[in-house]
Formats: sequence, C-alpha cells, structure tokens
Amino acid sequence: MSVNLILLSGNPFFESYSQADILGKMIFLGLYALSICSWIILLQKIWMTHQAKKHALRFYESFQLQKLNPLSLDCENINRQKTINPFLDLYQVLKKQCLEILSKNRHFNKSQFPEYAEGGPGQKIPVSSLSLSDIDFVASHLSTQVAHQVKHLEKNLYILSTTVSLAPFLGLLGTIWGILITFSELQAQTAGSTHHMVLGGLSLALATTVLGLLDAIPALIGYNYLKHTIRDFATEMEGFSNEILAAVELQYRKVEA
Repeated sequence: MSVNLILLSGNPFFESYSQADILGKMIFLGLYALSICSWIILLQKIWMTHQAKKHALRFYESFQLQKLNPLSLDCENINRQKTINPFLDLYQVLKKQCLEILSKNRHFNKSQFPEYAEGGPGQKIPVSSLSLSDIDFVASHLSTQVAHQVKHLEKNLYILSTTVSLAPFLGLLGTIWGILITFSELQAQTAGSTHHMVLGGLSLALATTVLGLLDAIPALIGYNYLKHTIRDFATEMEGFSNEILAAVELQYRKVEA
C-alpha cells in the first residue's frame, strides 16, 4: 500500500489532480472518463471486426464447396456457437427469401396447371423457378442486410470521433483555467507565498493538455483504422451477396422462351 502511494505521489498527473480545484478535478475526471470509454470501444470494435472477418472467411470456404447447390447449407449446424458472421447472415436472408418465393411459385404453378399436379402418366410437376423480378426482390433484401451489418459494426464509433474532438478542447479548457488560476494567485498573494500556487496552476495547465492529446491521438488512429476496415469489409459483403445471388440465379432462374 505504501509503495502504491509513493508511486502515485511521484506521478505528475496525480499531483496535478490533487492540487487542482473543483473545476480542475472535473476536467481531469472528464478526460479520464473519455479515455476509458474510447479504449473500451476501440478494443471491442477491433475484436468484433476481426472475429467477423475470420468467421466470414470460413463460411465463404464452406459455401464454395456447395456452390452448385447454393440453398443446401445447414446454417444452424455451421453457426453452433452463435458467433458474429455477416456472410452467414447474408446467406440466411438469401435462403429464406428464395425458399419462400420458390414455395409460392410452386403453389402457383400447381394452381395454374392442375394436370401437372395430378401427376398423370408421364407427367411431372413443373420445377419451381425464379423470375427476374424475384431475383431483384432478393437482391434488395441482400442490400438491406449489408447496410444493417455495416450499421452494426459501426455502432458506438461516434464515441471515438467525439473523443477526438472533445478531448483537446477539455485539455485546452484545463490549460486556460490553470493559467487563469496562476495569474489570480499572483495578484492575490504576496511574493513569498505564491511559489506553490504558481506551480499548481501551471501543473494543471500542462497536465490537462497532455491528457487531452493522449486521449485524442489513439482515438483518431483507431477511428480511422476501423472506418477503413469496415468500409473494405462492406465491399467484401457486397461482393459475396452478388456471388451467392448469381449462384442462385444460375440454378433457379426461369428460362424465358
């Protein structure tokens, strides 16, 4: 315990905080809170993006093995651990919409051609297919899902951008307030008793500036990295959605006479 106190007493930020007034302490606490929040969001989003890309790659490899039968993948079996997998979510949307449309078209074909449904000699029920409008309908759902996935990955990134803008301003506020305290004490006290007050005000001014920059710089780097990574991953999701849609279209698209 005594060792910890000695280390804290030698810490310039702790000394500046202990010597600051109420407003100065509030500025310090605000900077500390921004730092904690931004680091939590930064580490969480980096981990989430890494996991999403890793599991998406695995699912892409599984889909390539079943590309000739694009609606045959068992989603529940693949995602037993309920991991983050945007590619799997896209495929589930595609499979759900395609199966519903194929079922509807099959029912429509039976009602339009009852002789096929009866299964007479040499007769077969016509295979259900997808029209161009059906393909466009599924494509719109995939585009919506891509946008939803990007929104999910970018959730709470505004905290990093807010830290980038707010932390330097809080540091500047602490700087101005520390300088103001210094001049105020210089005017109010005698020359022999101002040394400690001057050092305390200057310490507050410099410490808050440094803390503001220490908050803003990692947040800026992390924000730009995550925005770039998510933008690239969004392009990959769009490419994958086009690929799985093309596989379904090749297999089930209605051939126009």
